[in-house]
Amino acid sequence: MNTALVEQLKTEFSLAYDTKPSCIVKAPGRVNLIGEHTDYNDGFVLPCALDFAAYVAVTKRDDQEVHVSALDYNKESCVFHINQEIKFDLDYMWSNYIRGIFQVLIEQGYRLSGVSLMLVGDVPQGAGLSSSAALEVGVTLALSSLFNLELSSTDIALIAQKAENDFVGCQCGIMDQFASAKSERQHALLIDCRTLLATSVKLPQELSILVIHSGVQRGLVDSAYNQRRKECEQAAEYFAVPTLRDLTLDEVLTQQEQMDELIFKRAKHVVSENERVLSMVRALQTSDLKQISQLMRASHYSLDQDYEVTVEPLNILVDLIHDIIGEQGGVRMTGGGFGGCVVALCPHDMVDAVNVQIKTHYTQQSGLKATVYRCSAEQGAQVLLADF
Repeated sequence: MNTALVEQLKTEFSLAYDTKPSCIVKAPGRVNLIGEHTDYNDGFVLPCALDFAAYVAVTKRDDQEVHVSALDYNKESCVFHINQEIKFDLDYMWSNYIRGIFQVLIEQGYRLSGVSLMLVGDVPQGAGLSSSAALEVGVTLALSSLFNLELSSTDIALIAQKAENDFVGCQCGIMDQFASAKSERQHALLIDCRTLLATSVKLPQELSILVIHSGVQRGLVDSAYNQRRKECEQAAEYFAVPTLRDLTLDEVLTQQEQMDELIFKRAKHVVSENERVLSMVRALQTSDLKQISQLMRASHYSLDQDYEVTVEPLNILVDLIHDIIGEQGGVRMTGGGFGGCVVALCPHDMVDAVNVQIKTHYTQQSGLKATVYRCSAEQGAQVLLADF
């Protein structure tokens, strides 16, 4: 927990609203260890929550107004009314995640009143660590606690996802919200995106989690993302299955000569990536570092060659880190691609060497500056203060 941020939140809340917060919650960001572009194909993903989080403070009001303030955006604030149409706000885009949560809760019949709400966070922006899902999950948990809604962690994740899909307008899968709401400390979370079954997977104690931002802001434009989804749907249609989740790799490979080359490559990535996720679970459970290395490297290669969502700086980072850790850990791009981060599972005693390698060679080879975050796998969203 970032104690300094929590104390800042308490102080600023009291100054802004002339009262103490009744509830403070923490909701973490996440990184996906393996399982990329599988979620919208009903597949498997393996994220973990990180020690970066959104913090939300809230108290009830006597009216139907929602007053919100964001410390990360120069204390910007705005007001909306829950007994009127909740409109998308083009001036305060960050507030739409909060507006969306209220909209979904009201649509689902939960009784709310006005609140004063303030948020702050330390999830790096634009790094693909899901700061938006952390905010959504944090706000939902805070309202559930404040109004005694008795929402389960699964309920919270689904409400948060629906707000992002239907109100914010981003057609994300369930991974980010599930990881923020349901993760367990020192564990990854295996999520079956079809059944929504989530299973904790203990991480090897000898490995650190490194998230390295390439310096390339993610360029995952809607057109590229939607195009990949369309290509996957075309592949599923070719095989006459509901989604690519329903295929084995052998079934895909036998059709290589008959299929359109591009559609074949997309199907090959998704189906092989699903198999890699399940293999990764077994490798983590047995601390099979060689297998972890091979699976993460194969995942990155597939994302580069078959799914074509990497960029050269990501490839440079992966190669530089692999040159240090070899088969004693793993490294791959993480997130949607077209920029953003790589993730590495790195032996503790090699972290310094990885840092030196990146500082020495990355800027020279890419012309960019990388930012390295040493992280740990943390607990999902939790209530830090409940004073009703």
